[in-house]
Amino acid sequence: MRHMARPIALVTGASRGIGAATAQALAEKGYDLALAARTLHEGEQHEHGDAAGNAPLPGSLDATAARVRAHGARPLPLRLDLLDPASIDAAVSRTERELGAIDALVNNAIVQLPGMMARVLETPLDALANVLQGNVVAQLQLVQRVLPGMLARGRGAIVNLVSASGAMDPPSPTGEGGWGFAYAASKAAFMRLTGVLAVEHKGRGVRFFDVEPGFVLTELMQQSQLRAGFAEQWGGAPPRVPAAVIAWLLTDPRAEAWHGRMVSAQKLCKELGLVEGWPPNRSKA
Repeated sequence: MRHMARPIALVTGASRGIGAATAQALAEKGYDLALAARTLHEGEQHEHGDAAGNAPLPGSLDATAARVRAHGARPLPLRLDLLDPASIDAAVSRTERELGAIDALVNNAIVQLPGMMARVLETPLDALANVLQGNVVAQLQLVQRVLPGMLARGRGAIVNLVSASGAMDPPSPTGEGGWGFAYAASKAAFMRLTGVLAVEHKGRGVRFFDVEPGFVLTELMQQSQLRAGFAEQWGGAPPRVPAAVIAWLLTDPRAEAWHGRMVSAQKLCKELGLVEGWPPNRSKA
């Protein structure tokens, strides 16, 4: 049975990085959490694309569940693979059955596949198809599953994690601070979803947000060969920065002003002072 006082959020990619930090931030705000990702237990091995190989990354749904439980939230770990449509349907169904109606969906997870960050002439066509499936089609499937219930109840929110790579040309080639066509193409398609949803469902009580996190030092990026090039170009922020912004969007009435729009997480976090001590004060005495 659902605890009526606590809203329910489904967060994808919740085993580490922005997803895990977002789950903790929402637990602190009073949410119960459906935690979805491929890595259920620590040390599991999965494919992570060109830059990080297949070595296990730190983090798991078990670990995230322990973190949110410490803040009084009920966690529901769910194994979900963006390239497996059946696992997506199963995750939504189990969330609704065991926790209750979904009040917030955070579309954070993406696929990490070989070829995603390749240069154009080196991009396998099947890799592009898989990246689009995992970074666009899977998220649309999640929206189609959860949005009808939100509309019927007249409340809810969907947060889509997007990327500046979908809206701008890279400053340099991939591997040197830039990005591959397959990744950018998937993000360009995905970032169109929020605005379309806001227009199609105007006045229905459901809010839609794009969140552009900027360069974030996740566990994957810490272990990635791309880190040096990106860090030189973009600096970087810890996962708790975009997480704090997502929690603010889902809980603060002032966030209504951002409905249907793209939020620059690092800029808004700094303006609102959402994370104590960030950005660090680098001024010299």
